Amino acid sequence: MARIWGAPVAEPSAPGPRLDSMAPPGGNGNAVELDGLVKRYGRTTAVDGLSLRAARGAVTALLGPNGAGKTTTIEICEGFRRADGGTVRVLGLDPVADARALKPRVGVMPQTGGVPGTARAGEFLRLVASFHARPLDPAALLDRLGLTAHARTPVRRLSGGQRQRLSLAAAIVGRPELVFLDEPTAGLDPQARHATWELVEQLRAAGVSIVLTTHYMDEAERLADHVVIVDRGSVVAEGRPAELTGAERQLRFRARPGLDLEELLSALPPGSAAKESPAGHYLVEGEVEPELLATVTAWCASHGVLTEDLRIERRTLEDVFLELTGRELRS
Repeated sequence: MARIWGAPVAEPSAPGPRLDSMAPPGGNGNAVELDGLVKRYGRTTAVDGLSLRAARGAVTALLGPNGAGKTTTIEICEGFRRADGGTVRVLGLDPVADARALKPRVGVMPQTGGVPGTARAGEFLRLVASFHARPLDPAALLDRLGLTAHARTPVRRLSGGQRQRLSLAAAIVGRPELVFLDEPTAGLDPQARHATWELVEQLRAAGVSIVLTTHYMDEAERLADHVVIVDRGSVVAEGRPAELTGAERQLRFRARPGLDLEELLSALPPGSAAKESPAGHYLVEGEVEPELLATVTAWCASHGVLTEDLRIERRTLEDVFLELTGRELRS
């Protein structure tokens, strides 16, 4: 038995080097470098002077609301679209001019599509593997992603989550140096999400560079070494998750809707803030010390307010994301 990313699998008939023992070429530096990237569609500027760096051997998460320019940026890096301005380097190469040299070194998992519906899952993955010089064992990958029982199932009959996992397998079967993952866990159940997270972590441990987009802030907070938040085509914040969330703590509790927050604030230490969102869910920010906690509970008791789920926690990446990009719905 062999192991691929920790999962025991049968040896392939002609085994190649294990991914977890293969150091991708290229050394240190950045896997992706974008400087002043611009992309327009008619009068709409989808990407507006965006610059970012994605380090080699690390997970970089590109976050933003719908329409922020994430997918366009990724498609430019993959060579599927041409930029209207700025410079793009992927593994040191131009993704359009150097496409022939670059494509064997890069894996791509699109958010949707990319797999013919009439193909059987196993034969499709074997076909993709045959295009690469030293692929992973397709059967091992199917087993690792829980698809062995569906190897002979036509892709059109797979569930959305199963197609997502097959698309992920196709993106990494060629042992790429760099993988682009666009919403890799969209539509997956909790077990499949966690299995995918473990796979991404094992890829990083093997030295593979990963750039992913996701709408799941907990996913980005768990996986990413570096987070880039974009809005309206530009970078609005970036850094390690811990840098973005900071060390500030906040107090949350549930109570009846419509509490008088102005009155509550008048009792709190200077510099505190309080808001209700959604109805009946309260957030108090500031220096969360014993004094503040005692003040909030005493105020609630004096007003006959029964609090539930009272807890102190640190700001999350979702809190930061909403502060930077707003709470309004995007189409």
